[in-house]
Formats: sequence, structure tokens, C-alpha cells
Amino acid sequence: MTWFLCVCVFLALALLALKLKLRVSTRGPQEPPCLPALPLIGSLLSLRGPQPPHLLFKGLQEKYGQTYSLMMGPHPVIIINQHRHAREVLLKKGKVFAGRPRTVTTDILTRDGKDIAFGDYGSTWRFHRKVVHGALCMFGEGSSSIEKIICAEAQALRLVLSESAAAGLALDLTPELTRAITNVICSLCFNSSYRRGDPDFEAMLRYSQGIVDTVAKDSLVDIFPWLQVFPNADLRLLKWCVSVRDKLLQQKYDEHKANYSDHVQRDLLDALLRAKRSADNNNTVEAGSESVGLSDDHLLMTVGDIFGAGVETTTTVLRWAVIYLIHHPQVQRRIQEELDSKVGAGRPPQLSDRGSLPYLEATIREVLRIRPVAPLFIPHVALSDTSIGDFTVRRGTRVIINLWSLHHDEAEWENPDRFDPGRFLNSEGTAVVIPSSSYLPFGAGVRVCLGEALAKMELFLFLSWILQHFTLSVPTGHTLPSLEGKFGVVLQPAKYKVNATPRPGWEMDQNQMC
Repeated sequence: MTWFLCVCVFLALALLALKLKLRVSTRGPQEPPCLPALPLIGSLLSLRGPQPPHLLFKGLQEKYGQTYSLMMGPHPVIIINQHRHAREVLLKKGKVFAGRPRTVTTDILTRDGKDIAFGDYGSTWRFHRKVVHGALCMFGEGSSSIEKIICAEAQALRLVLSESAAAGLALDLTPELTRAITNVICSLCFNSSYRRGDPDFEAMLRYSQGIVDTVAKDSLVDIFPWLQVFPNADLRLLKWCVSVRDKLLQQKYDEHKANYSDHVQRDLLDALLRAKRSADNNNTVEAGSESVGLSDDHLLMTVGDIFGAGVETTTTVLRWAVIYLIHHPQVQRRIQEELDSKVGAGRPPQLSDRGSLPYLEATIREVLRIRPVAPLFIPHVALSDTSIGDFTVRRGTRVIINLWSLHHDEAEWENPDRFDPGRFLNSEGTAVVIPSSSYLPFGAGVRVCLGEALAKMELFLFLSWILQHFTLSVPTGHTLPSLEGKFGVVLQPAKYKVNATPRPGWEMDQNQMC
């Protein structure tokens, strides 16, 4: 009897399991779990609190899972906190998710999306990106000319640090790093540079900070565009900053158009003008069934993109790198020992040294991991009904990849909050590796950062030049710089000062260049 009951129970359980399995298999894809949402305001009440969005989104995955959705006012948004779904969006279905949302602030910044970063995906955008990529390849990334430009600015920065050390002064590196990186971009774009105190440079500093503080932060005016009819201090500041930027860019653009020659290519803007004139001469360039071409606004906004992304992001990464080197003097010493051994005192570092300086390269990668300069990627938009994993995604849905979560995923990174360049080295410490698919500091796929190669060149050369000659430390009586960042378009560190102490035996001819 007992045996018979056991068989009956076993069969009943088996039938129940089969029934449940069939029910699951026929249910089909489901929408991601969603935060509570109210009419009109959506999930905004659930997003209140002191935490910045990247930390808030990371915390919410404990309740809703690694991929979940919310309503940003009337806009459905999917938040992705893990690399498998992130790579599906960026790579496997990159063109499906290549769209960009239109917002009030980004439209002001980009003349209604006529740039690369915020422009919506389509035939004009594809042609625009192709032209910019080609221009960067012809003049810029990877070329010996851009290496010389970076080295010249690294040399100028070294002299500033030497003067500060000789005077016994602690230095705020931010304006000096900003000027150095700005001059690299100016040389690349305009074949010109700025001296300290130049009024145009000071204006550029002011407008850049204003844009960083106001753009793409999901402010209420971006969620509810009708709010722009009311007085708005942030919007007023943004419009002023953009007007200052556009005045400077227009001046440079007009000068280049007036002096343009088909036989001489001085800089990136010349390369863009050549591509535009070639397209204009052909009337339009056919892209599928649509005709596309580039306006003056497209070229101006391209240069605006390069300045906005190329200056602020690289400067911010260098500032974080210095902070972590001050917090971890043993890392700084190991980089210096590597430089002493592989480069020596007879010359400055060159790009050709990158392969022989793996610990420096690993340190740069660890800085990019632990403090991603853009903790939230610019939102993508689904251009058609699709899916992410087992979840359905409707056309027009915005998708935000939380890079902070990817770079601090405990399942992918051991002790993710610990600064450890060694995680990017092989077991022998002789080569750089990528230990996790969660590492995506420059994005991937259709919307990958166009300036990735240039940024890596700048980070390597500036840090190697500085550390070859100086040991960086916190000034006497000062606390260590904060590791907390200020959230915006980029994750900015708080202001700090640094002592740059010349290393014994590393006095070099001030005119020595790479």
C-alpha cells in the first residue's frame, strides 16, 4: 500500500512539473520587471534619494533583477546592469538599438541632433560618422603627427610641474591638464593651441563646465519638454554656454573656409571640409533609398563633439588616475620602476613603449574600470520591436546601460571596489589582459566611442611623462583626495592639490622631446 501511494505521489508530481513546464514554454517572452509607476510622472517617486543614478540603479537590481524597467514620465526605460544583456544591445543587436532619444538639452547642444554622439541613427548619421572616422584616420589617431603634438603638451606640463616644485607650491592640476588636452584637440582640429591665460581658453573652460553640469542628466525639462516655457536657470546657463562655444567654433570654421586649399590638409577640420565639398560636388551621396549630405551645422557640431568628449573625458580620467596614484604610492613606485627599467633616463617615453610597460597600461585600465568616466551610457532607443534576453522590448523604448554596475559586478570582479591594476595582467605580469566581458569603458558596436584610440594615446603619454620625472603626493597638512565623484555627463572628482616632487637623477634637457 505504501509502495502504491509513493508511485501515485511520484506520478502526480511528474505531471505537475510537466504542466508547469508546458505553461512556461507557451507563455512566451515577458517584459522586464518594472518599478512602480503612476500616471503622468511614471516611476519618478521611486527614483528619489541622495544617491546618484548609477548607484541607485545598481542597488535596485537586488529587488528587481539585473535588467528591469521603469517609466521616466511617459517614456519607458530599460536599465541594464550586467554584461550579457549589455553586449546584446551594443553588439548582437547594435543596429536595432542604435537610436537616440530627442531631449530639450541635447537638442540645444547639438542643433537638433546634428552631431555624432546624440544624433539619431539613420542614413545621414551613418554617412556623417563614416566621414568623421575617415578624417580621423587621415589626420589623427595613430599618426606620428598626433604623437608629437601630445608629447609637446606633455613637455609643457612637465615644465609647469617643475616650476611648481621649485617654488615649493602645491598645484591644482585640473586647469593645467585641461589646457594640455585642449591644446591637443585644438592642434588636431584647428592646427592651433592656447597659452595660459588666453581669453578664448578661459571662455572655453567656463562653457565646458556649464555644459557638463546641465546636459543629459534626465532633468525634468528633458522628461517633460513643456516645462521649458517656465523660467529655468539650468536651461538659461546651457544656452549661454552653447552660444559661447558656437561663437568660438564659428570663428575657427570661417577662418578655415576662407583659407581652404585642396592641396594642403592642415588639420581635422580641413579633412572634414574636403569630405563635405566632395559630397556637395556629387550633389548627394546615396545611402540605401535616401539622399544624404552634410551641412555646415553637421561639421560644426562634429567639432563640438570632439571638444566636448575629447577634452572633458580625458582630463577627468587623468584626474582620477592621479588621485588613485596618490592613494596607492606602491602602484606609483612600481610604474616608475618599470619606466626606469624599460625606458631609462636618456629619452622620454614613446607610444612604441606601450608593449614594454604593461603595469602602466594595466593601471590605466583599472582607473577606467573603477571610475568609469561616464557611469551611464547615453541612452539607446529601440528602432523596432525586439528583445533583450527573454524580455520583449517595444519600439521606442529607451535602454540605459549602467557601466558602473558592469565594472563593479561582484560576479565578474574580485573585490570590485579595490584598486588593483594586477587584475589586468597575466599570471607572469608581463602582458595586459581583459579578465571580464564586463569591461566596456568606451562602449562597443555601432555607437562605440570614435575617440578611443586618441584617448588611450593621451592617457599613456601624459602619465608616463609625469611619472618618469615626478613622484606625486598629497601636500603636507592636506587629507587624501576624495574618491567620491560628482555625477553629470562625466563623473568628476572633487578638487584637490598635489605635490610633484622631482625624482633624483631625472633632470632632463627642457627641450628634449619624443
